Amino acid sequence: MGRKQHIAIFTTASLPWMTGTAVNPLFRAAYLAKDGERNITLVIPWLSLKDQKLVYPNTTTFRSPSEQESYIRHWLEERIAFVSRFDIRFYPGKFAIDKRSILPVGDISEIIPDEEADIAVLEEPEHLTWFHHGKRWKTKFRLVIGIIHTNYLEYVKREKNGVFQAFFLNHVNRWVVSIYCHKVIRLSAATQDYPRSIVCNVHGVNPKFLEIGKKKFEQQHSSNQAFTKGAYYIGKMVWSKGYGELLKLLRDHQKELAGLEVDLYGNGEDSEQIKIAAKKLKLTVRVYPGRDHADPLFHDYKVFLNPSTTDVVCTTTAEALAMGKIVVCAKHPSNEFFKQFPNCRTYDDGDGFVEATRKALGEEPTPLTDAQRFELSWEAATERFLRVSELNQVFTNKLDKNPSKKFASMSLNLRKNWEDTSAYFHYVASGLETARRAFGAIPGTLQPDEEQCKELGLATPVGRGGSIKITD
Repeated sequence: MGRKQHIAIFTTASLPWMTGTAVNPLFRAAYLAKDGERNITLVIPWLSLKDQKLVYPNTTTFRSPSEQESYIRHWLEERIAFVSRFDIRFYPGKFAIDKRSILPVGDISEIIPDEEADIAVLEEPEHLTWFHHGKRWKTKFRLVIGIIHTNYLEYVKREKNGVFQAFFLNHVNRWVVSIYCHKVIRLSAATQDYPRSIVCNVHGVNPKFLEIGKKKFEQQHSSNQAFTKGAYYIGKMVWSKGYGELLKLLRDHQKELAGLEVDLYGNGEDSEQIKIAAKKLKLTVRVYPGRDHADPLFHDYKVFLNPSTTDVVCTTTAEALAMGKIVVCAKHPSNEFFKQFPNCRTYDDGDGFVEATRKALGEEPTPLTDAQRFELSWEAATERFLRVSELNQVFTNKLDKNPSKKFASMSLNLRKNWEDTSAYFHYVASGLETARRAFGAIPGTLQPDEEQCKELGLATPVGRGGSIKITD
């Protein structure tokens, strides 16, 4: 029997920040480790106290990485019904206020020792490698798989000089991802395209939501009214997360939707503006603070309205379907995966939104079959991930030396030479503080600072290399 694969999953966020890149990689690690056939390490950012206060909700902070790891494991244990053994390691990160994102500090590939470096999964590879300065990921790891979570171009287009910024970012993203990833998985066709990429939703639903859905199924079959509330939406309360589209649809079609009541739940920087806009409508639109989508408060809602088109695969849409609700969403590549479920109702325009919403409120949801419920699960998502990443096959870094493939080998060599040159250029540019700042890096993030080294037990870096070394 050969040695076990070692899969290191690097991501850009960690709990208690309830964002997709904190939650989904955690579930991926747990389910990949479930059968014990692979060694799994989840590599997540560690923030110093000052940044924790900016990022984590409800004034939650941690004095040490071990304290945060205990919090993460406890959160996971409450949501899965099995014991999953995987490692958690931390890399130094800093919070970029302007980007509302955590950026890596130093060469985070060094968190995994060379003897363990086998397969790397980069959750948001563009984000992890924009300012990467250190060993090339493809050199360190036998296989590097990038998973595209975020439609950055769509967000950038909404900013000042958005068209130019999107054009520039499109090329930068393609550049760094091609340098550092062997394979790329796009969660949906809503992301920008990448070389050597495949579209596949490799995310599942928190098992809690499937359990809620099963209880609703039992209520429906016992002749009890399972859904006693109408329509709602939940999401981070910023205009770009669907609130702008939803309030415009409600405003433009107030007459056709007369009598409709909608409840909105969320926290975010645009909360006050959204409350003001909602009060101007003739329809009843109530705005509440955000809550966990699994909260019993949401169980009895029948219709989830989600017109957002900035998501890649909307987690809350999947959760609503898992709970047995009807979902009304835009006909958009980000919702393609959900169209297989009978409770997903898509629309093309405002009139279609009105028709789908009124019809959904007048009907009862169709109970999910066992096969449909499985398709939403993390078990199915893990199967899809293993299939499209081809991790069950044996990989080799050696090129085929068959003379009949000489031309193909020459083409591969040319591409490799171009990639090597391109990677060297990125390495040089990312090592210059002036260049890093010009492209948006946080000043002083070429290497972890003394505080981060102390908190993470890292050797204090010497010189300009940006290398991270773990102390004994």
